[in-house]
Amino acid sequence: MALKELIKKNRSCRRFKQHEQIPLSELEELIELARLSASASNLQPLKYILSSDPETNAKIFPHLAWAGYLTDWQGPAEGERPAAYIIILADKRIKYPLDCDHGIAAQSILLGATEKGYAGCIIGSIKRKKLMQILNIPDHFEILLVLALGKPNETIVLEEVGKDGDIRYWRDEQGIHHVPKRPLNEIIIQKF
Repeated sequence: MALKELIKKNRSCRRFKQHEQIPLSELEELIELARLSASASNLQPLKYILSSDPETNAKIFPHLAWAGYLTDWQGPAEGERPAAYIIILADKRIKYPLDCDHGIAAQSILLGATEKGYAGCIIGSIKRKKLMQILNIPDHFEILLVLALGKPNETIVLEEVGKDGDIRYWRDEQGIHHVPKRPLNEIIIQKF
């Protein structure tokens, strides 16, 4: 798949085929992509927790917030929850706070997941302290992001932002998730 098509297909998916598990070996392959990605000053301060275990996933799920623009939706229902999670951590003994490593790593992981036929969502709205306690994460780590992963169970459509300029994503009556994107001529402010 060409890179542009892979990027277009890599959308924030929030409904999954929960019971179609992702093997830990495939999660490790995704971490290999992150490991090979750029790192500021090549410090490589990121660490990862992988879960494809349904019991552990059930402990992680309540500590995440889903889809802020969908105010009447509390997140995926049982059966549509992620089949796996990757928790991205900063090792504070190496560097903290971080600049951009976790964003680069998350994008690399999700592009790899998309190529494998999975979908994912980068979640930054996390009850960090509680999740650290539940997973017994030592204090020298900080949770930066949680990636929710699984086989997609929703249709996501990209479209141009309307004349009203509203960039909020939304779902139609059929449950199709619409994601407005600003046109290229609005985001390039100078050309030389």
